[in-house]
Amino acid sequence: MNEFNEKIKELFNRIPRRHTTDNVKEMYNILDAYEELLISMEADNRYEKQVIPFFESLDPIRATIKKSNDNKASKKTKDVLFDEASGALKDTIEELMQLK
Repeated sequence: MNEFNEKIKELFNRIPRRHTTDNVKEMYNILDAYEELLISMEADNRYEKQVIPFFESLDPIRATIKKSNDNKASKKTKDVLFDEASGALKDTIEELMQLK
């Protein structure tokens, strides 16, 4: 896990908390990098079965980010949705950090 720990922590530390156009783009970049990391971990026999549930969290987080960027949504709604997505991503990454 040591070889993955640094990458996981780096992604975790990049997660923004406030809704802005740049932060939405950054969240998509982080999610893409996170998915690539999960794929790398899945290829490692030690984590192959353990990381499968983490893939399931990706689509709901992406959907929430997409909703947070809806032009029809109010600023408050965008902030709430973005905060929900970033919190969910932080939770799933923290859970991944617990793997041994």
